[in-house]
Amino acid sequence: LGLMGKEKDAEKERKAREKQAAKEAKEREKAEAKEAKEREKALAKEKEREAKEQAALAKEREKQEKLHKGSEKAAAAAAQPAASPDKSMGDRTGSASKLGAFNRRSMHGKKEPEKKGSSSSLAAATAVAAAAAAASPAHHPPSAMEAIQKAHLGAPLIRKEHQGSSRFRPNSAVQLEKLPSLQTCKAAERHDLLVKKLRQCANVYNFEDATADVKSKDIKRQALEEMLQLLRNDQARNLLTETVHEEMCAMFTANAFRVLSPPSVINGADYDPEEDEPVLEPSWPHLQGVYDLFCLFLEHSEFNQAIGRKFIDTTFAGRLLELFDSEDPRERDLLKSILHRVYGKIVPLRGHIRRCINDIFQRFVYEPPGKFNGIAELLEILGSIINGFALPLKEEHKGFLHKALMPLHKAKSLALFHQQLLFCVVQFVEKDVGLANSIIHSLLHMWPRTHSPKEVMFLNELEDIVSVLGPQDFAKIHEVFFQRLARSVSSNHFQVAERALYFFNSEVILDFVRTFAPLAVPTLFAALSSKARHHWNRNINTLLLTSLKKLMDVDEPLFQQCAQAHKTELAQQSAKMHDRASQWQRLEQMAKSNPLSRSVELFHPAEPFPAAAAGAADDDTFDTAVVSELQRLSMDSDPRAIKNGKMRRKSFLPQDAEVQMAILAHTPHGLPTGNL
Repeated sequence: LGLMGKEKDAEKERKAREKQAAKEAKEREKAEAKEAKEREKALAKEKEREAKEQAALAKEREKQEKLHKGSEKAAAAAAQPAASPDKSMGDRTGSASKLGAFNRRSMHGKKEPEKKGSSSSLAAATAVAAAAAAASPAHHPPSAMEAIQKAHLGAPLIRKEHQGSSRFRPNSAVQLEKLPSLQTCKAAERHDLLVKKLRQCANVYNFEDATADVKSKDIKRQALEEMLQLLRNDQARNLLTETVHEEMCAMFTANAFRVLSPPSVINGADYDPEEDEPVLEPSWPHLQGVYDLFCLFLEHSEFNQAIGRKFIDTTFAGRLLELFDSEDPRERDLLKSILHRVYGKIVPLRGHIRRCINDIFQRFVYEPPGKFNGIAELLEILGSIINGFALPLKEEHKGFLHKALMPLHKAKSLALFHQQLLFCVVQFVEKDVGLANSIIHSLLHMWPRTHSPKEVMFLNELEDIVSVLGPQDFAKIHEVFFQRLARSVSSNHFQVAERALYFFNSEVILDFVRTFAPLAVPTLFAALSSKARHHWNRNINTLLLTSLKKLMDVDEPLFQQCAQAHKTELAQQSAKMHDRASQWQRLEQMAKSNPLSRSVELFHPAEPFPAAAAGAADDDTFDTAVVSELQRLSMDSDPRAIKNGKMRRKSFLPQDAEVQMAILAHTPHGLPTGNL
């Protein structure tokens, strides 16, 4: 009996639920029928309005045709010669007054009674105006057609360019009415109420004017907050129907997709994110809610990918990518989240999104003015996309690397997105190590010559790429790598030289130097020795000697051979300078033997060629005492060290033998030493 009672109770509950569901279905059908009737009424009103507009246009067209015929008659009448000067003058005066009355009637929209015996036809008025223009050209009165247009069509329209928000459309502003709350309404009415609120939020307003549409703006803000709370609290079950999908995409399209304002900074390299303030979007209070709502909609468990494809298509994705050019960093950050979810949810759009990003990069690099604000954000998305590429890499993905990512190194504003670009390139190298050879050769091909901060960035990227390689892969590029490192070490710019010398702190680089010592040690020794103890920056001198010490530890016998070869080269240069000095002395003796030399005063410097002493001094530079020299420099590395109770402020200038020789041997404009 107990089981039978429970079954009866369950049957009653089931029937009650069915009645409630049927009741809700009927109510929903009534609401839909009511909405359908309202839509039909709106369509009928719209058709009636269009019919009235077409009728008005037809009437206006007929008026214009009549005016055109009248102008032709006026031109024919103006071509006939005047009867007499007095008569023509009288005709002009009387007709001018009639034409003025005609213009006043047209301006006020009323017809004034015409006097008897007066010609008030439009053809006569235009003929008199043309005759007056021919008789008195000094006053330049309006032509016949201008008078007709001014009389019948009014003054020419002057379209004022709107100076408000980038997305504000003056014709779309609608006064909203407050609807019931989504949290307090009945469950059966929640779906229809959600659709109505989405349609309300599709209206956009001018946020440059804080006093305009205040009530409607507040209603829209509250509606966005209610829908956000509905999705966050997981109260939208069985509500995300196809209608909601359509209205949600339409609401996002109406609010987000718009023509962006012109950039405030033409050249992206001139923008400093640490000092310059970004241009913020005035309508951000509503736009942020729209972005958050659409992002939660894409993340919701009941989001239907099959239905979403109908409304999130290729056009939607292309317009979404163009929004990354916005100057507001807050908008670009939310766009990054939305695009990432669209890429993950709508699988057929993935190839199209990659092609659109490729097109944006190509326009940014090769088309003037080379300005796009969202390159860093797009590269962040690409970093996660590249991480998900399957192995082996497709040719399409390799082409994207070489044709889209690598040309970005040419941009002047590389500093704004180099970290993200470096991450993408390293991701490709980790996926396929064989790409390192082409990447490094491409970097060396685009290596900056006169832009030292950019060269430092290239050195950072070069080290990160080489750190991923193994000995076999590094063997393909070891020659060009050590040559590039040697040129950077010998740079006169202290930041470039410092960054290149920090390569010797990497164990991976030192292992490669040991593996390829026969080529690496002579190449690097020549670069280090050319600047050792002669660089203008004392910290660089210390790093140079430290690097020489590490290079000596790699292969000491080979290091000694390089040092001996360097000494021999210095001795040969010194002997060459001696030979040159002796040749000049012989020429001077021959000049003195000439009788004309007594009338010419010769300049005799004390030491015209001090190269021998300099060469002798340099012979002791590279020996086994490098360690002691390093210790001495580390104790006195501060150029502002206090010596003898005084602060030393004099900078350390380079001691170059050739420069000293040129200074001593210089005679300004042939003047003797005594006149200096």
